[in-house]
Amino acid sequence: MTGRVVRIAIAPVKALGLVHPESVELGPNGVAGDRRFWLVDADGRLINGRRHGRLMQIRPTWDEAAGRLRLDFPDGQVVEGRVELGPEVAVELHHDAHASRAVLGPWQEALSAYARTPLRLLWSQTGAPDRTARGGSVSLVSRGSLERLQSELGAGEPVDGRRFRMLFEIDGVPAHAEDDWIGGRIGVGTAAIDVGGDVGRCMITTLDPDRGTRDLDTLGALARYRRDGRFEPLPFGVYGAVATPGTVRVGDPVVILRTADMHRSASAR
Repeated sequence: MTGRVVRIAIAPVKALGLVHPESVELGPNGVAGDRRFWLVDADGRLINGRRHGRLMQIRPTWDEAAGRLRLDFPDGQVVEGRVELGPEVAVELHHDAHASRAVLGPWQEALSAYARTPLRLLWSQTGAPDRTARGGSVSLVSRGSLERLQSELGAGEPVDGRRFRMLFEIDGVPAHAEDDWIGGRIGVGTAAIDVGGDVGRCMITTLDPDRGTRDLDTLGALARYRRDGRFEPLPFGVYGAVATPGTVRVGDPVVILRTADMHRSASAR
């Protein structure tokens, strides 16, 4: 089995629009700068697309090496500059303490005005994880799975993979082939990934990735044919951890290096 990477998606600011580089470097904790920033409300609660879908219309540009952040708002407003960090902030992410610092500068005011509610922009020391609470720093979904979902929905147009906000979108494998990789290891570009589990889905996947408004009943379709995954309800796509750092480019092959059965057999010897 050989697939290939057809899209890479990172979110420099969690809940804002996605960025699609042609290549990324996978380190032990995933892509440096992915979900580097995140947002909370005045009570310290996570802000995401489920609460403020319109934030997806803001396009971030983040230079990790230079420490510069740019936000392009849909009305043409641009807010950019070098990021300066304030004091540490005591806050939880997915019910766990998450090391973060306040971000100084103009971005917070602009984001609050756009959302019409006070927001705090935070710097994540390690990168704010998505819904992969079991520890994965990489996620992927196949075009075959997206095509199956389109069929289940009876949709006239392809289901845009961006609504699932996965790091890698791959092509060349059957629908939900990625489920069979759980417990095994795959090669993506020059990197290797240990696939840990499936990703349970929430309301965010019902939102148009450009407008942030609900337009597709993805959860209803998943409830009909994908109700229970190996680890999560309504599974769609998988997550994993970086076993071997490396470079991943659009067009790179995706190959099975070790299946779950091979891993269990080796462990038993």
